[in-house]
Amino acid sequence: MFRTSTLSFFGVMMLVGLWAAAADQNKPATEAAAVRTNPFLTPSPLPFQAPPFDKIRDEDFKPALEEGIRLNRLEAERIADDPAPATFENTLVALERSGQLLARVGLVFNGLSSSNTNPNLQKLQEEVAPKFAALQDAIFLNSKLFNRVEVIYDARATLKLDPESLRLVDYYHQQFVHAGARLSDADKATLRQLNERDAVLSAKFTNQLLAAAKAGALVVTDKAELAGFGPGELDAAAQAAKARGLEGKWLIPLQNTTQQPPLSSLTDRGTREKLFRASWLRAERGDAYDTRATISELAALRAEKAKLLGYPSYGAWRLEDQMAKTPAAVQDFVGKLVPVATANARNEAGEIQSLIDTQHGGFKLEPWDWEFYADQVRKAKYDLDEAEIKPYFALNRVLQDGVFYAAHELYGVTFKERQDIPVYNPDVRVFEVFDRDGSPMALFYCDYFKRDNKSGGAWMDNFVGQSKLFGTKPVVFNVANFTKPAPGQPALLSWDDVSTMFHEFGHGLHGMFADARYPSLSGTSVARDFVEFPSQINEHWALDPKVMAHYAINGATGKPMPQELADKIRKAATFNQGYDLTEILAAAQLDMQWHTLPADAPPQAVDQFEAEALKRTGVDLPQVPSRYRSSYFLHIWSNGYAAGYYAYLWAEMLDDDAFAWFEENGGLTRANGDRFRAMILSRGNTEDLATMYREFRGREPKIEPMLKVRGLLK
Repeated sequence: MFRTSTLSFFGVMMLVGLWAAAADQNKPATEAAAVRTNPFLTPSPLPFQAPPFDKIRDEDFKPALEEGIRLNRLEAERIADDPAPATFENTLVALERSGQLLARVGLVFNGLSSSNTNPNLQKLQEEVAPKFAALQDAIFLNSKLFNRVEVIYDARATLKLDPESLRLVDYYHQQFVHAGARLSDADKATLRQLNERDAVLSAKFTNQLLAAAKAGALVVTDKAELAGFGPGELDAAAQAAKARGLEGKWLIPLQNTTQQPPLSSLTDRGTREKLFRASWLRAERGDAYDTRATISELAALRAEKAKLLGYPSYGAWRLEDQMAKTPAAVQDFVGKLVPVATANARNEAGEIQSLIDTQHGGFKLEPWDWEFYADQVRKAKYDLDEAEIKPYFALNRVLQDGVFYAAHELYGVTFKERQDIPVYNPDVRVFEVFDRDGSPMALFYCDYFKRDNKSGGAWMDNFVGQSKLFGTKPVVFNVANFTKPAPGQPALLSWDDVSTMFHEFGHGLHGMFADARYPSLSGTSVARDFVEFPSQINEHWALDPKVMAHYAINGATGKPMPQELADKIRKAATFNQGYDLTEILAAAQLDMQWHTLPADAPPQAVDQFEAEALKRTGVDLPQVPSRYRSSYFLHIWSNGYAAGYYAYLWAEMLDDDAFAWFEENGGLTRANGDRFRAMILSRGNTEDLATMYREFRGREPKIEPMLKVRGLLK
């Protein structure tokens, strides 16, 4: 997942800029001195301007954020009030140059708030969210500033601009109009209130959910209830309990999704049900962490915002600048997938029920049974046992001999671990990335183990963005939530974990290969339904025979994975795809149903709305729960995927279709990698994305390769 910053509009407007103003001259000397010592007030002296985490303290964030907001507002006002006629340089390039301080502190604040938060950062997150929204409105709803943008837009054909600069003109004009620049003053005042409230509620939801997930972890007092766990899993559960002061007990933390990985191995059906229900109800316990009132209000105010902006729904407004363009196009796309996915899921459920009956289970298949018995069906069909393959997937080897190796073979890049770059947590590692000619290209941070103070899921983001305008190179990070092994034990991954590492590194490559002049068009600053394309196509290389042979090594024996076992993994890749696709489609439909509510809809009872939405869209299979419930759907309520969760599937269509091109042209070769880098990964948003794809593929994308890869096309 690409994690959208709480400062996402600065990704639109001003990721980097000039720091030219000092602190107020009238402040007392002691206060001014304190401001001067804040590590954010000047660019970092570290390589690549990496954040000086050894100097950053919690108390540095608030004054730096507030000063950054103040300066950014002043910079925008100066541009708007410039008496000189509007030009590309004094308006759009000036906007690109604004906001360096806010970008510098904001990107770090966003990163830590998601991956290494604490009560101080959580409180500040909720405090500053409305201030960020107000700053966005101060820029996008500034009539004088929009008039200057529109003058340039209207004259763009005569300005003799290069293609990237022309793209920037179109981009800024669209962003201003989309944000409400043409509204009346009265409507702008209303919009400001709505935006501020949305920001407050989104920040509140994030903090509620983090606390709910922590509180919802399953505590086990009887070791017998964990039958099926191996020694490493038992040790990890004991260590997790010990970390919370629960000596002599075991704790299973909750991951972000509905289904939890331990459900595939726990043999005690009662424990499985407890774990599933802990996940299912994590944010619906009627306490301070219950998110339902928060999201009900969020959905209503987003619908009201859309009406104010002249759209029938929030989804219609949100999709206007995406590849899909309209909710109708999304439903047409998703509608092609629902029948085949649900039909296959029902067949899979029948197979599992037959196995339960054969074993004289005496019960009807429930969601908490699926993973456990599906794993047995998988073993029977493919003779594949997750416990058999894990010893071949040690985290460090997967990273360096798999993820990095594939990147080297495709793009010629190399990696060297840096021990001298400060990190924000001891689990974090840093690598310097060198381009094919040996020149320094980027820094890459990876933070893979679950912590109670880390949001669920996995994502990529930047600490520093790439821009030729400023000569900055990317500082990229990947975050995941893999189970941390007990001390002295290796970190062994599931196949899903391996895929996640390749996926997030695909986002990383999109950021590292960025080659744009303007920061607003650089790297992953693309439409939601395109941004997952580079990450998802990178997953394919995890199964490439050459790559897999390089990293799938048994850490205890030093022997490579037997060819027979590797072949089983490839054959099993299409197993359970009806279930997998249906749970994603259910989440996508929930998202679109929430965000196509009209403004006059009454407040929604969350559970009732969810049940009716799933039934209405044909994805209400009783044994196949949505990948996310409304109450813990972090993507859409706080992480920028509102009316955009379908994007994972849209991008899957792109990635499978594009990977078919690789297969047609020799697969894993430098020539193919260099072409993909030049035409996709390096381009950011410097060209129309549909055009960019057509130029690479030679035609429009087709959905058939996606169904074929999933084994759903007969």
